[in-house]
Amino acid sequence: MNSSRRQFLARTAAGAAVIAAGSFTATPALGSPRNLTAFTGATVIDVATGRRQRHQTVLIAGDRIVGVGRLPIPRGTTVIDATGKYVVPGLADMHVHSLGDEHVSPPLYLANGLTTVREMAATDPVVYDWRDRIEAGTLLGPRMVVASQIIDGDPTLWDPNLLHVLVVDTPAEARAAVRRVHGEGADFVKVYSRLNRASYFAIIDEARKLGLTVHGHGPDEVTTKDVSKAGQRSIEHIHSLGLSVSTREADVRRMISEINVQTGDYNAWFRQMHPIEWIAANTYSKARAADVFGTLRRNNTRVTPTLAMHRVLDQIDYTHLDPKLAKYLSPDSIGTYDYVIQNLYGANRTAEEISHQREMWAWRKHFVRELLAHDVPILAGTDTGTPYSVPGFALHDELEQLVTAGATPRQALYAATAEPARFLGLGADLGTVEAGKIADLVVLDADPLTDIRNTRRIHSVVTRGRVLGPAVRAKMLADVEAAVQAPASALALPAGGCCGSAGSGHSRA
Repeated sequence: MNSSRRQFLARTAAGAAVIAAGSFTATPALGSPRNLTAFTGATVIDVATGRRQRHQTVLIAGDRIVGVGRLPIPRGTTVIDATGKYVVPGLADMHVHSLGDEHVSPPLYLANGLTTVREMAATDPVVYDWRDRIEAGTLLGPRMVVASQIIDGDPTLWDPNLLHVLVVDTPAEARAAVRRVHGEGADFVKVYSRLNRASYFAIIDEARKLGLTVHGHGPDEVTTKDVSKAGQRSIEHIHSLGLSVSTREADVRRMISEINVQTGDYNAWFRQMHPIEWIAANTYSKARAADVFGTLRRNNTRVTPTLAMHRVLDQIDYTHLDPKLAKYLSPDSIGTYDYVIQNLYGANRTAEEISHQREMWAWRKHFVRELLAHDVPILAGTDTGTPYSVPGFALHDELEQLVTAGATPRQALYAATAEPARFLGLGADLGTVEAGKIADLVVLDADPLTDIRNTRRIHSVVTRGRVLGPAVRAKMLADVEAAVQAPASALALPAGGCCGSAGSGHSRA
């Protein structure tokens, strides 16, 4: 090895590992063999191309991947035989509302291979505490990117006994709400359905001034193209998108403006929206879709379809809690789920509505297929907090639903790995299995590119270089079972309905 090549290697963590395996010695600053872990014999999945790289060693030093390939293994390395196993990047659920206390959601996420989550409503400041403690290394959990409190219009859809939101009706109130959530520590601003146009654009402007991005619903009064052009980074769910690709968009927008709801009457809004969505779905325009989806693509506006949520709410008469997963939810969470289904979504429906809702589920899958065909960037997200989702487990349902809707397994994996990393501005550190990246990994017993359901067949999870092997994962799950049966903690977050976890009260900014 010539001197210049040796000097280059010595300046890099990957090079230090190579040198340590040969006749050269790594300096302590670059990591000693005690800190090295190697998964050997694995097949590494490239989520960008679908390429399978076989017989690979993934070498980890501290919290970083320092080499991927057919590498020499430094003396003293902890070696884990991964022959016959598949390594993918750590998974991300980009739409969650966590349940329970710190002994419930964080370990359920990790045990299911989720190393990053986007918390979509800070209905309780405890989620900021979780985020900060996880980052500091004093709480074991996934990386958390946390929204503001939901900012909604007046009247808000949410009963103050179920969900805390900030209600705004004027641009001044909207700007004050953004300043408030910035002070509270939000990573981004979450906007909601009933915002009026003036308040919405004031939020966009004030957030930009404060260096915050805006994610959330497409407000009822704002078209999808206007949301995208304004700079909103993501649009959650399919509700608002479907309205914007109808030949009757002007009519359905007018009908929405005439909806009559009182504060907290989510059921009334849900039922009045149903016939409007039905009209939009049955007047889908390929030309309008090409225009709207092209705008999303050019502006890099991500869409989080949350099919796992839509599947439940479109088929509430046929949905139930998976009995194998009930042990990971507290009695209070299950009771809240039952209440939400019966009262927010199930009450007062006609037979025609029930029939239409089942057809809407098929339509939503078709809609996602169209988004994919137009290369709209997709984020995998579940709306965990919706009945009857279970943190962590729900993401594997979402991946399966994306494939059922028309995504390839590789596209579904990409939506839960590389795309979230890029969206969060963490592409240099996360989203792929390669040297230099943070060691967030999932080791699977079967090939997810052959069958996306194989993402459930988890052998080990690696979070920031820490290996959670089969025994550790089993204990984490057993500890959650015990925790959900314990008396409710003062820090617990109860289950909530669609698009928000339950809290208490709402206030004006």
